[in-house]
Amino acid sequence: MKHIKNKKNLSRKYSHKKSMLSNMCCSLIEYKSIYTTLRKAKELQKYIEPILNKIKINNTYSIKRIIYSKLKNKKIIKILFNEILNKIKNRNSGYTRILKAGYRKGDSSKMSIIQLVDFYKIKKNI
Repeated sequence: MKHIKNKKNLSRKYSHKKSMLSNMCCSLIEYKSIYTTLRKAKELQKYIEPILNKIKINNTYSIKRIIYSKLKNKKIIKILFNEILNKIKNRNSGYTRILKAGYRKGDSSKMSIIQLVDFYKIKKNI
């Protein structure tokens, strides 16, 4: 029976999904934009938004320990607290943006670009 099985596992086991999202999160923080499938981008957005929300409470080391337990990369945590915190300090939510980028040639899966909002501006052609 299918009872409450609405979580997206991305065809991976829990530990693999957790480490994949952690690595994608580190890449997004380092490069400010990554190119991935739409489903992974949506899952990554659910994973990174609470992390970016927690860094705004930058008053204790417990917050850094919590974030380190999710990301496991000291270099990325320095970037997070030095660069990104200054940019998102005044923003309430919506730290990431997903842009659809067509289909992949090999298997026709939907591709997208996920990026941090305050680091890229979208030009509107009117």
